[in-house]
Amino acid sequence: MYAVVMSRTRVRATREQTRERLFEAAAEVFAATGIGAASIEAIAASAGLTRGAFYSNFADKDELVTAMLADHVEHTTRRYVELLARHRDPDDFMEALRTVDRSTQDPLGRSPLLHLELLLHAARAAPPRQDLTGLITSRRRIIVDIIEGTGMSQSQDGLDTEQLAAMLLAMEDGYRLHQLIDSTSTPPDSFLRSVSALQGLMRSRGGGRLQQLAD
Repeated sequence: MYAVVMSRTRVRATREQTRERLFEAAAEVFAATGIGAASIEAIAASAGLTRGAFYSNFADKDELVTAMLADHVEHTTRRYVELLARHRDPDDFMEALRTVDRSTQDPLGRSPLLHLELLLHAARAAPPRQDLTGLITSRRRIIVDIIEGTGMSQSQDGLDTEQLAAMLLAMEDGYRLHQLIDSTSTPPDSFLRSVSALQGLMRSRGGGRLQQLAD
């Protein structure tokens, strides 16, 4: 019985490792060629695996993309929950974000280009696919949790938390794009700097200015 359990554990670990290799390889291929032009053969070859290994884990490229998105949301949520557990003050939380080691993040978290490529892939999907559009909903939910967890919502002065999360998410994606186009004038921490500035604005004006901007 013990041998059977150990065998299953090894198989499960091997399967997880294979999926991670495919995630990493797909991230490189997607960023280089775009998701639409990427082939399963190229992804498998980049991972050092066979087509059979790919199909033993995913039915097609769309299922791989869906799994990568789910993995990204899981990793991101866990990372933010761990940070919130240690940093409840908004300023402390933002400083902790600045020092996060991006090399330990999942492929989507490390690559602004890949992140935008996935957004474009979702925008081109017709009809819209729920698993892809759900990426935005999940990201907004994470930001809402951060706003509420750090007490930022207390200074909104009537600004809906969901609306503020949508504003911050749009700003983050905008900075990702600008950084790819002109990294000189858009340093990597531009988004965090802007969030810190907005925090100060909300504290000094009780969120009133943000409400005016939203209106």
